[in-house]
Amino acid sequence: MNVSALKLMQNDLADLARHLSAKNLEVCIEENTAHHAQLAEYKVVTLDEIGKTADLAIVMGGDGTMLSVARSLIDTDVPLVGINRGRFGFLTDLRAEDMLVEIDRMLAGDFIKEPRMLLSTDVVRDGQIVYSSHALNDVVIKSGLRLIELEIEIDNKFVYKQRSDGLIISTPTGATAYALSAGGPILHPNLEAISLVPICPHTLSNRPIAVNSASNIVVTIVQFDEAQLSFDGQFQVGLEIGDKIIVRRAEKTISLLHPIEYCYFDMLRNKLNWG
Repeated sequence: MNVSALKLMQNDLADLARHLSAKNLEVCIEENTAHHAQLAEYKVVTLDEIGKTADLAIVMGGDGTMLSVARSLIDTDVPLVGINRGRFGFLTDLRAEDMLVEIDRMLAGDFIKEPRMLLSTDVVRDGQIVYSSHALNDVVIKSGLRLIELEIEIDNKFVYKQRSDGLIISTPTGATAYALSAGGPILHPNLEAISLVPICPHTLSNRPIAVNSASNIVVTIVQFDEAQLSFDGQFQVGLEIGDKIIVRRAEKTISLLHPIEYCYFDMLRNKLNWG
């Protein structure tokens, strides 16, 4: 983020904090945010403390910031509101210039609450779980220098072996992220579905597919020179030949709050420049 953009965000955060404090609401600022925005006059807390004490988390930034905070609050029931200071803003749908008016409306109960599904993933190596995590957007298996060979099973049924640059396993939320750029389908957020999108498959007949969100997806690493597993593009785990990546729908969801007039198709049309 350049200096001018950082200054704008600092000003926006200060304006929002003052506005909420004037309404006699307790304002807690996440510790790293408070440091960078120079807002030490408010209660400074960790993300874990926000999850335990807050009634609402307001996230200012881009979709990446929203993804990170959402995963941190997965074990809480704290809903999230996103104020866009990034580029696309598929998840952060409030404009900074409208934030005070829109936040007031939401605090008055004028909002749409939308649950978003998450993916739960285990990496199994030699019969033992060596890593587990969650993702709001996607779980991505990606090769290093050369093609990777994968074997995919869904609900104990063999689907195919695939040679490609990797595989994106996406929620409907992640359908407008990496999966979309790789040619995957756009899935409405209220669909109970998971998409599997090959990245540059060696055989052009390997196409994206969508399956029921209750499906149990197992991807086995058959052959590669180098491969990594990532969660929402923010955490990476090294893989080994023979590893099994087990992906399923998580039991918990994340709740997003939108303005009352929010429409998913309006958002797509604006973000993707549709006519």
